[in-house]
Amino acid sequence: MDRNNQNNNGQALEELSEKKASKKLNKDALRRSRQLLRYLSPYRWPFILSLILLTLSSSVFLVFPWASGELIAIANNRSSFGLTFQSIGLLLLGLLVFQAVTSYVRTLLITSVAEKSIADIRKHLYRKLITQPIHFFEQRRVGELASRATADVQLLQDAISIVLAELIRQIIMLIGGLAFIFYIAPGLTLIMLSTFPIVIIIAIIFGRYIRKISKNRQDELAKTNVILDETLMAISVVKSFTNEWFEYMRYGKAIDRVVDVSLRFARIRGLFFAFIIAVLFGAIFFILWLGATMIDDSNAVGAFHTEDYIQFITFTAFLGGSLAGLSNFYEQIVRAIGASERVLEILDEASEVELTENTAALTLEGNIVFDNISFNYPSRPEMKVLNGISFTVESGKRVALVGSSGAGKSTVMQLLLRYYQAAEGKITIDGKPIESFNLTALRQNMAIVPQDVIMFGGSIRENIAYGDHNAGEAEIIEAAKKANAWMFISEFPEGLETIVGERGVKLSGGQRQRIAIARAILKNPSILLLDEATSALDAESERLVQEALNNLMEGRTSLIIAHRLATIREADNILVLDGGKIVESGTHDQLTQMPDGVYNQLAKLQFEHHRMN
Repeated sequence: MDRNNQNNNGQALEELSEKKASKKLNKDALRRSRQLLRYLSPYRWPFILSLILLTLSSSVFLVFPWASGELIAIANNRSSFGLTFQSIGLLLLGLLVFQAVTSYVRTLLITSVAEKSIADIRKHLYRKLITQPIHFFEQRRVGELASRATADVQLLQDAISIVLAELIRQIIMLIGGLAFIFYIAPGLTLIMLSTFPIVIIIAIIFGRYIRKISKNRQDELAKTNVILDETLMAISVVKSFTNEWFEYMRYGKAIDRVVDVSLRFARIRGLFFAFIIAVLFGAIFFILWLGATMIDDSNAVGAFHTEDYIQFITFTAFLGGSLAGLSNFYEQIVRAIGASERVLEILDEASEVELTENTAALTLEGNIVFDNISFNYPSRPEMKVLNGISFTVESGKRVALVGSSGAGKSTVMQLLLRYYQAAEGKITIDGKPIESFNLTALRQNMAIVPQDVIMFGGSIRENIAYGDHNAGEAEIIEAAKKANAWMFISEFPEGLETIVGERGVKLSGGQRQRIAIARAILKNPSILLLDEATSALDAESERLVQEALNNLMEGRTSLIIAHRLATIREADNILVLDGGKIVESGTHDQLTQMPDGVYNQLAKLQFEHHRMN
C-alpha cells in the first residue's frame, strides 16, 4: 500500500471536506439543486397529481379538530350548521375513507416518481463516472465516489418520496390551522404569534451551527468508508505486512471521530429542542390558560364557548406538532441539498467519451510515430516525465521499451491510449494526429495486457468475452487455446463457467495472465500493448504466457514494456529510456555490442543474477 499516496489523498479529502463544510444554504445552492428537477420532468404529471392529492388529504385532516368542537356544540344545542351526531359521524367516516384512498394513491404515485427519477440519476451518475478520464480518478478516492453514488443519492430519494411530502403536509397544516384559530380567536392567535420571531431567530442561529456539525459528521463518516474500502481492496497487502492491528486502530480512530462529532451534534440539537419545548410549548400553555379564563368570564370581550376552546386547543396542538416537524424536515432538506451539490459536481463534469451502442468502425494499420513528445502529469507539473522523445513503430513490428522505474515507459502507453494529452510534440497513427480519431474507435483498435491483471468477479467465460461481447462459444474456446489457457480451463469441473472470484483471486497469476491474453486475442486489436506481462511469473508460467504472447503479437503492431530482457530478444527495435529520454535504440544484438551502454549493463546484471540462481 502506497502510504505517501494515501497521505496525499487524505489531505485532498480533508480539503474537500472543509470546502463542503463552508457551504451554506444560499440562493446559489438552491439554484444548483433545482437542476435535478429535470429528472422529475418526465414524470411531472404523476408528481403534480400526487401533490394535489397530498393537499386534499392534508386539508381533510384539518376537519377533524373542527369536528371535535362541533360535537361539543351539538351536545349543547349550539351547532351553527344544524348538524347531528349521526351526520357528523357519517361525515367523518366519509372523510376517513377519502383520506385513506387519496393517501394510498398519493403514496403509489410519489414512490413511482421517486424510484424512476432516482434510477435515472443513478444511471446518469454511473454513466458520468465511467466516461471520466483517468486523471479524474487519480484526484479522488473510490470510497468518496461510492459514497456519492449511494448515500448521497439515497438522501435525494428520501427527500422526494418522504421529506418533501411531509414538509408540504406540515406547511398546509400550519397555514390552515393558523387561519382557523385566527378566525375563532384572533386575540389569542396574535399573542401566540408574537412568540414566533424569538423562536425563529434562535432557530436560525442554532440551525446554522447544527448544519455545520452535521456536515462535519457526514465528512468524518465518509472517511471511515474510505478506510474500509481501501482495506478490503488491499486485504492481501494488509495481511502480508501483518497490519491488521494498524488498520483496526486507524479505522477505530476514524469511528471515534464520528462519535465525537455525533455527540457534539446531539448536545447542540438537544439544547435546540429543549429551547423549543420551553419557549414554544410554554407560550402555548399560557395561551390555553388565557383561553380558559375567557370561557369563565362570559362578559369578557372576545369570550368564546367551550366548543371554540376545544377547537382552539386541538388546532394549537396541531400547530405545535407542525412547527416541531418543520424544523426536522428543514434539516433533512438541507442535507438533501448538500447531497445534490455533491452529485451535481460529478454530473457537471465533462465526459471523456460519449456513450453510444455502436461506434463507427475504424481499421488501423498500426504505424505509430512519437514526434518530440514531452509530458508531465497534471498532479506533478514540476516533474517532466518525458522530455522530447521521438520514435517510430512500423505496422506489424515489435518495439520494446526498457529502463528503470520512473523512466517513462508506462507513460508512453498512457499517451497512446489517450489517457493524457502530451504537453509538447505530436503523436500520429497511420499519418493522422491521434486527437483526430474518435476516442472509442481508437481504443477499440488497441488491447493491453498489464502486469497486474484486473478481472471481474464473474465466470471465466465472461472475463474472456469482455474482449468481444458478441463472440460465440467456438471463438471463446479458440482464443483460450491460443492463449494457452484452455489446458487449465478444461480441467475445472465448471469449465468456462468457473467463477474467478473478486479480482480473480481464485486463479493463479499465470492463469490470470493467460485469460487476459485470451481476452486480448478475442478483441483482435491492430495495436497491442504489453506492460511487463511476464515479470511476476514463475519459469513455467512465463514460458506458457510467452508462447501465448507470441501468438497474440503475430502480425500486430506491438509495444512491449519488459524488465526481463530475455522476453524481448526478438523485438525489432528496443528503446532504452532514462530520465524521460531515449538514450539508446537498436536490436538486442546491437545493444549488447555497446560495452558501456545502459542496455548492456542491464543485460549483464540479469545474466549474472540468472547464473547465480
